[in-house]
Parts: sequence; structure tokens; C-alpha cells
Amino acid sequence: MPQPYKLGINFLALSMWLWRGMLYIWMMSLIFYRYTFFKFSPSDLAPPYWINMGAMAISTLAGSLLIVNVKDAPFLDSLLPFLKGFSVFYWATGTWWIPMLFILGIWRHVYKRFPLEYDPLYWGAVFPLGMYAASTHEMAAALGFHFLDFIPISFFYLALAAWAVTFVGLVRSFKPAKLHD
Repeated sequence: MPQPYKLGINFLALSMWLWRGMLYIWMMSLIFYRYTFFKFSPSDLAPPYWINMGAMAISTLAGSLLIVNVKDAPFLDSLLPFLKGFSVFYWATGTWWIPMLFILGIWRHVYKRFPLEYDPLYWGAVFPLGMYAASTHEMAAALGFHFLDFIPISFFYLALAAWAVTFVGLVRSFKPAKLHD
């Protein structure tokens, strides 16, 4: 018999997962609409756009944990096909976002020659890469999709490299203090 607090926590998690997922879909639709139908300059394409991919990764992770928690909350059992389907949907959306962001980054820095220099906003691209690795790992385990097992380790190293490059940029951005007479 599941404990009442586990039922309550899982119901709250399910409710927040559904609410947050819908919010992310609305926001990403608006952002994609802007990309598609409005002109924007390279300076408009700020690094925090990676957070959108991270939001899909967080939704994937939460859905995967709900799938794993079916044993603690039997009401989730009837929702299992929905949980599995939407977890894969969120993962696929986040996955699709990655090449688009890389292409837009190339457009920004190579084609439009926007200077590639340290900006604290680049930290907003580091976390989503790590979250994508964690969410893919959890989804593959929850759904038995072991053919995806190469992705989490690859993205772990990509996130680690992004962290290192961003950290080096941070250190290089420090200016020596001027001594006053």
C-alpha cells in the first residue's frame, strides 16, 4: 500500500509537470514564431535561448521520474502511456532544438561576424547541456531505450567542455585592478 505522502507528492509532481509542460510549449511556440516570421539581429540571439532546450530536458526528466514512480502512486498507472509519450515528446523537442541552436550560433558568429567574447549569459547554455545528458539517461532507463545510452555520456563531455570554455572566458575577462595613488 503506497504511503499517503508519496501519493500527494506524486500528484503534485504530475500537476506541476503538466502545467510546466504546457507553459514551455507556449513559450517555445512564441520563440519559434519570432524566429520564423520576424527579423532579428545577431545581438537578439542571446545565449539564454539554450534555456528553452533545458526546459524540455527538465520536462523529460520529470516525466521519466513519474514513470519510475508508478509503483508509489497507482493513479499514475492509467496515465502511463501518456507519461511515456509526452516524455518522449519533450525529449524529441529538446533534441530538435539543439541543432537549431548550433545553426543559429554559426549564423550569429560566423555568417554575421558577431564577436565571440565572454558574456555571463553563456552560462545559460552550459546547464541545459548537462540537463539534457541527465534527462536522456533517466528516460533511457525508465523506458528501456538503451540504444540511446551513448547520448548522455556524449552530452556530459559536451557540457563539461562548454563549462570549461565558459570558465576560461570568465577568467580571461577579469581586468587587473588599477592601484590609485
